[in-house]
Amino acid sequence: MFKAALDAIRRGLARTRDAIGGGLRSLLSGRTLDPDLLDQVERTLIAADVGVKAAREISDGLREEFRSGRVARGEDAMEWLKRSIKARLARPEGEAGGIRFAPSRPTVVLVVGVNGVGKTTSVAKIARSIRETGRTVLLAAADTFRAGAVAQLETWSQRLGVEIVKGAPGADPAAVAFDATAAALARGVDVLLVDTAGRLHTQESLMRQLVKIRDVIRKRIPDAPHETLLVLDATSGQNAIAQAKAFAAAVDVSGIFLAKLDGTAKGGVVIAIRDAIDVPVKLVGLGERPEDVEPFDADRFVDAVFAVNGEAAAVR
Repeated sequence: MFKAALDAIRRGLARTRDAIGGGLRSLLSGRTLDPDLLDQVERTLIAADVGVKAAREISDGLREEFRSGRVARGEDAMEWLKRSIKARLARPEGEAGGIRFAPSRPTVVLVVGVNGVGKTTSVAKIARSIRETGRTVLLAAADTFRAGAVAQLETWSQRLGVEIVKGAPGADPAAVAFDATAAALARGVDVLLVDTAGRLHTQESLMRQLVKIRDVIRKRIPDAPHETLLVLDATSGQNAIAQAKAFAAAVDVSGIFLAKLDGTAKGGVVIAIRDAIDVPVKLVGLGERPEDVEPFDADRFVDAVFAVNGEAAAVR
């Protein structure tokens, strides 16, 4: 499910791999650990947007391993770092990556995010991925403030062969969401994807509107939305953390779609986000094409980041 070509994963994570895995390998390979070297490990993690808190905790754990004598060589430190980062990113036992589907249809997925993060394109990627599983999809164009957003989503619906519910320009986004929910029930579709207006995380009135959209959906489907995915731009670094905190406070964010991961050397933001709001990254965007999306898997991500020249990238 959501399987992309292996070479796309290698290309997509090349910058992150060079910054984190490559940076640590050049620092540690062939060396014996000492306090100064461990300080440099911490600085390398911070530079890769792992976050100060996480970088310090990871480094402190490595320092403890060094003091106890369990880790003495750079190569051993690399393996310990891989295990430690995997543990920080691990999902609850039995919980798979990607979207969590409801027991009965439709599964409602609310997609939120700020302007400019590639949210509408991310909706299209999600829709295509779901279609590949054999499920039917209905799009709701609830971004009614920007006429171009509705037109963009409509173009994607035509390309992907999925239906769309839209309102007039400037229509109440909550009304569009309500109509789309009714249509999803009437048509028996498997998944309803609701695209919302991009908004700054500091705009309280627009954030309150997200709550309104969520509430009108629940009038028709009490346990919906089943997923609220926050689209974040991986290239925005620590600003993505502020966005994540604000959206998580407004709506029940259940997962992150980390877009443009191929465009940054600071993929450590995956760790920083998890630390900031304890919400997992569920999907990652690794390119511009609709198929350039993967369910996030901590083991595969870390293995790919630490791979030598991207070999095997551990994404099978």
